[in-house]
Amino acid sequence: MRSPIRIVFEQRNETPKYLSTLVPLISVIAALVAGGLFLLATGYSPIDTYSNMLSDGFTSSRGITDTLGLSTVLICTGISAAFAFQMNLYNIGGEGQLYLGMIGGAWAGLALGDRLPSFVMIPTVLLLGSLAGAVWILIPAYVRSRLGTSEIVTTLLLTYVAASLVDHFVYSPGSFFVTKNSAFPQGRLVPDSASLTAFGDTSLYPTFFLVALLALVLYWVVKRTEFGYRIQVIADSPRAAHYAGINANRTTLSVMLISGALSGLGGAALIVGPFGRLDPGITLLGYGYAGIVIAALARNNFSAIIVSGILFAGLRSGGDKLQISTDTPIHIGVMLQGAILLFALGGEAFRRYRIHAVRAERAAQ
Repeated sequence: MRSPIRIVFEQRNETPKYLSTLVPLISVIAALVAGGLFLLATGYSPIDTYSNMLSDGFTSSRGITDTLGLSTVLICTGISAAFAFQMNLYNIGGEGQLYLGMIGGAWAGLALGDRLPSFVMIPTVLLLGSLAGAVWILIPAYVRSRLGTSEIVTTLLLTYVAASLVDHFVYSPGSFFVTKNSAFPQGRLVPDSASLTAFGDTSLYPTFFLVALLALVLYWVVKRTEFGYRIQVIADSPRAAHYAGINANRTTLSVMLISGALSGLGGAALIVGPFGRLDPGITLLGYGYAGIVIAALARNNFSAIIVSGILFAGLRSGGDKLQISTDTPIHIGVMLQGAILLFALGGEAFRRYRIHAVRAERAAQ
């Protein structure tokens, strides 16, 4: 039997500005509601769980500093994904570029740390980590710009190669990156000259402010510079960009290299900050994949990525502590992140289209 009512999506000629703020907010609220229903179905109290996550991730002094510390790397991977998205490029391999940033930063710290003073060594570790991330995306960037090969596939597949490289450098006998004569293979700590000091007894490092400033600088670059203008023209109409004399291949290559460097910076920030060594545990944390969700929630707005990065860091930090303070599953934070992504993507339909029900006869006309 044919339904007399049909749902019609009518594209908006102009998107109301209030929807740009309202859609992400409602997405977060809807994800919390969905998470609450899941908790109820599994026999846990949503109110108690969320209040514990709020305290452990945002309202306590230890919680907020842990959240800000974790948000450093998440903001890096978020702005990395968003920078590529500005030009309708999909860098799904920020996770792998993060690993290479750790490898490059760890190598710089171990090889040069005893020879250079701290004020030179810290920028060197961050720059070489960023360079390693850019090098890792070079092949996907080249084949995308020259041959039109999907960057989604190439960047994602290289992530698995990068994870294997991390394991190789840590578990290979006699590796430059590991502590010698150790009962169990573990990465060597970089020298003090290649390490930053946290603020007091916290996990917050000065790199947080560097990364937040970088996000604001990228916002200015995209909105106010000639390079940003080229990105927007190519994203809106490649044909118009061609007639305007804009070199799309060169711009594509540049955007993807910068995107890879930003993820690499996140890995290097872990070296000069909380990790201090090449740690194979990084492959289990999914910071690069979380950056894609953060960028989607912020709708690729660099200043909003700072906020969404802190939000996701709080969810993860609070979720990780749940199993210590309560018997709630530790994966509730990860589940909420996934729910936020789904509702954020669904919310885009409401932002871009008017959705209304019409009679089937009318819709067929």
